[in-house]
Amino acid sequence: MSGPSLAAWLRAQDETRLAALLRARPDLATPSPGDTSVLATRAGIRASIARACEDLDSFTLTVLEALLLAGADTAPRPLAEVSALLGKGVPVKATRAAVELLRSRALAWGPDTALSVPPAATEAVTLFPAGLGRPDPRLDGADLPALLAGLDETERKLLETLADGQPTGRTRDAGTVVPLEKARNPVQKLLARGLLLRRDAETVELPRQVGLALRGNRAFRAVEVTEPALDTGAHNQATVDATAAGAAMELLRQVEGLIGFWSEEPPPVLRSGGLGVRELRRLAKEIDVEERRAGLLAELVVGAGLAADSEAGEPEWVPTTLADTWLVGTPEQRWATLAQAWLDLPRLPGLYGRRDEKDRPLGVLTEDLRRPLAPRERRRVLDVLADLPPGATVKDVRQLAAVLAWRAPRRGGRLRDDLVEWTVAEGTVLGVLALDALSGPGRTLLTEGPTAAAKTMADAMPAPVDHVLVQADLTVVAPGPLEADLAADIALVADVESAGGATVYRVTEATARRALDSGRTAADLHELFRTRSRTPVPQSLTYLIDDVARRHGRLRGGAAGSFLRCDDPVLVAEVLASAEADRLALRRIAPTVLVSPMSLAEVLDGLRAAGFAPAAEGPDGQVLDLRPAGRRITARIRHNRRPVVPGGPSEEQLLAVVAQMKAGDAAAATPRGATISPTDSATTLALLRGAAEAGRSVWLGFVDNHGVASQRVVNPVSVAGGMLEGFDQAHGTLRRFPVHRITSVAVVEDA
Repeated sequence: MSGPSLAAWLRAQDETRLAALLRARPDLATPSPGDTSVLATRAGIRASIARACEDLDSFTLTVLEALLLAGADTAPRPLAEVSALLGKGVPVKATRAAVELLRSRALAWGPDTALSVPPAATEAVTLFPAGLGRPDPRLDGADLPALLAGLDETERKLLETLADGQPTGRTRDAGTVVPLEKARNPVQKLLARGLLLRRDAETVELPRQVGLALRGNRAFRAVEVTEPALDTGAHNQATVDATAAGAAMELLRQVEGLIGFWSEEPPPVLRSGGLGVRELRRLAKEIDVEERRAGLLAELVVGAGLAADSEAGEPEWVPTTLADTWLVGTPEQRWATLAQAWLDLPRLPGLYGRRDEKDRPLGVLTEDLRRPLAPRERRRVLDVLADLPPGATVKDVRQLAAVLAWRAPRRGGRLRDDLVEWTVAEGTVLGVLALDALSGPGRTLLTEGPTAAAKTMADAMPAPVDHVLVQADLTVVAPGPLEADLAADIALVADVESAGGATVYRVTEATARRALDSGRTAADLHELFRTRSRTPVPQSLTYLIDDVARRHGRLRGGAAGSFLRCDDPVLVAEVLASAEADRLALRRIAPTVLVSPMSLAEVLDGLRAAGFAPAAEGPDGQVLDLRPAGRRITARIRHNRRPVVPGGPSEEQLLAVVAQMKAGDAAAATPRGATISPTDSATTLALLRGAAEAGRSVWLGFVDNHGVASQRVVNPVSVAGGMLEGFDQAHGTLRRFPVHRITSVAVVEDA
């Protein structure tokens, strides 16, 4: 059995086990306060049912509520009764399909004539099925239409408010129950008439019979059998893909700019983690984008591993070696890397700028933006668009949110609508979406992965061009995406002035000097423009390059780690002639001065080993003592803690859980005598010792050191030192059980 199918089976077994367990042991319904194993079992079952309901659509949840409303959690109910509660407009075929889905998750079982649901479903799903309160036996057979007709306007309005929403309400007027003739407000009057129930001093509840009467004997005011329809438009898929390719090219240019900027000036990591607002604004200004978009780009770059926290003594956000590999890749490969990183990003960049519960703003790259379920919710939004025909667009994002709310109303939470808007906006920046439609590369990314998506994006991107157009105003126009080598050469000698379908560069004295600083010569630059420009090279550009080259390099500088000086040129020549000179990389810059890129201590030690007697000097010319000052330790590097997201369970772990469940089922079904509470330690020890001497099995309620409660059937071997040693029948192994962790014990009765 594979992992996913085993997990589904395991989840289903949880609910099936509940039904059998509760019917076999009614004491589980009202456990004693000390019976922790029973309480833990019930809590685990409720959590399991809640998880099983997470992916259910709105209609299936409505059918489950109808089953609860019909009382299927206490006794089997026929499907016809459930259909009657849903209303005449609901097709029976759709109801049967929903019941079948509930059966597949063990949230319902039995034939259509006798359907049952887990008893804990009411607590796990909703305390008030269909928004109706609990029934009041005193109202059975009462003439409710006549009672309601005799109410005044304020009383009826109060009841209708409770019938339309939650059936409970809080009011101080519930503190006192008085006869009808002494009632002074609507709450007291309704309590006196029996049309409201008093739950406590400040809570009232609308009885189910009254709620149904106010709704016209309809349990559900509206039942959405199918998901809301989307108001869609249509674009040519080729147009969508071309627009997406343009967005992808712009994204790549901006990410290149971010990596280049952070390479030269890495921003510091805040003490609390993340990127500072001032640094984010500097980044936005540098790459010429809005602040929110700059935040998204920073999240993408770090999420893709192209930049990371240096974790040094003064940590900074620095590009990684992966950035170098990414920069030399093809455009479609670079896009696929970023798109996949966004799809799998366990964070919500859209939260940037909002405030937390302490009214502090949420920052870029901080742990506050981490949401492990973000990839799942992001894919849910894209899956809705993927279900539409190619080129279909959604005219209103709010309709998209409504569809997701119907498909899984118990998921998404309060951020669901915002997450839909963020996903559409971010997907448009990435080129996964364009013109409010899913692009071809985006669709391939969802279904086939980044490698296939890169090929689809390559087809959508315009073919790279091998030429530029040089203008008389010293601008260089690229009529499309340039070939990689040409793009690198033009980016070296010119700056981007405007980007788009055609990128405009400008050559200035500073950019020409930058190219010469990199090792290019004036002849190289003239050759570049002569061979790559489809327009004649203007004289102004030629003069600019020659003028900058004429002044370039007249003043030169170099790096040196140490120097040697001597008033005797002969001794300097002797040092240069020694074999040690090459190893120390000594170079003469004046008749009496030598320099080396190595440290002064290394140079002096090398010369002394060669037989010379050099001395160190300080800035003032005095002899300097270079002996070590004492022992040193390695500086500690501060590491920013990151939460670890656990991976999915392995098949071995799932099989172990199944074995534990089977052991618990076997223990629960084992006949046994009176159960002894662990508070009576003397009696417990006496029972265990007696069972060991008589060779009888015992039933144990046990809590391990992780706080997990379980039930075991054990054959005791010995009881000593506060430890029970015995054979666990479920696992067939000899185990030790600390007596203080045993919550209950009973002798197993003979069959």
